[in-house]
Amino acid sequence: MQAPHTLTGKTRLAGVLGWPVAHSRSPRLHGFWLARHGIDGAFVPLPVQPADFAQAIRSVAALGFRGANVTIPHKEAALAVCDWVEDEARRIGAVNTLVFRDGRIEGWNTDGWGFLESLREQAPLFHVKQGPAVLLGAGGGARAVAHALLAAGCPRLTLVNRNPARAEALARDLAAHGAPVEVAASPPLEGAALLVNTTSQGMQGQPPLAIDLAPLPPGAVVADIVYVPLETPLLAAARARGLPAVDGLGMLLHQGRRGFEAWFGEMPEVTPELRAFVASDIPKHAA
Repeated sequence: MQAPHTLTGKTRLAGVLGWPVAHSRSPRLHGFWLARHGIDGAFVPLPVQPADFAQAIRSVAALGFRGANVTIPHKEAALAVCDWVEDEARRIGAVNTLVFRDGRIEGWNTDGWGFLESLREQAPLFHVKQGPAVLLGAGGGARAVAHALLAAGCPRLTLVNRNPARAEALARDLAAHGAPVEVAASPPLEGAALLVNTTSQGMQGQPPLAIDLAPLPPGAVVADIVYVPLETPLLAAARARGLPAVDGLGMLLHQGRRGFEAWFGEMPEVTPELRAFVASDIPKHAA
């Protein structure tokens, strides 16, 4: 049996703030990397209610934490407590990574970067420049993915959301990228090179996403940012049609890499061993 890690006076600390936060797999992810790199560090879950968020951030910074991940419902509120926010996070309107450096609070958003890295890992033959993309949803996850796709050269993006006004607002925000962004009532799958679900449909405890993938051309990639369960009904339907399927676990794993490097000084890798370790704590299929 491996001896437990003992915290010392030099232990580097980071954590994840959310409400609730017990479900987060980030401590498992970062704990794996800390052990792999032999770093004297710890990554802890920090349950914080929304009313206490700003005070909590300043408190953990004062306690010597190197930084933190921010999850639901704090990603937008995190913008207000930062002394500096990277351009990508400001465009998205949300922060998921905080770095405490030289007395300042820095805000980053690594979700879009993590999504693109996951695409490269799980669909290596695909490039976003290949053709149009269809994005389901218009929330925080959609904003991060949309900005990343357009910045990477997606030639046309169509947004589909149950609330058209939210999709229209997101489309206006994305106009600065220069590529055509459209809003549709139903997914225009004919000719699409990529379909991405950023809604909660298909998540454990939520209804499955009702969509017919038959119009998608051969080779189109289907991605889902949901990772509980690992195999959502959408991804199962894509695999049944022989289409490349990209699960949400990859985005979770990759988005954590930049924060880990800032907090602990090593750029970690997403390996099959890491994926298996984190996945072992996640249901494979919906109950």
